Amino acid sequence: MRLRAEQGKLKIEHSIIDGLRPVLERLLRDSPGIRSVIPGVIRPVRNARGLPNVRITVPVTNGWKAIALSAGARQELFISTDLSKDELELALHSACHG
Repeated sequence: MRLRAEQGKLKIEHSIIDGLRPVLERLLRDSPGIRSVIPGVIRPVRNARGLPNVRITVPVTNGWKAIALSAGARQELFISTDLSKDELELALHSACHG
């Protein structure tokens, strides 16, 4: 039942770049303060190699916008949460490297 709730928090409107889905699932599992993650548009980039990396960019109405880089692409992420930027950065770091 818990797994279903976690999957319900990951709103998949678009594809997800390679290697990012497990990171987002860990983030949602380990951070109960995150209401949902909505992956956005994917664009090709040259400097995105190796393990997925996520950085927070700007606040939005109900949380934060972030950019994920992996597998030669970048993807916008909209993270609905009440966590502060520092708390979310720590959670993202743990999810990316955990």
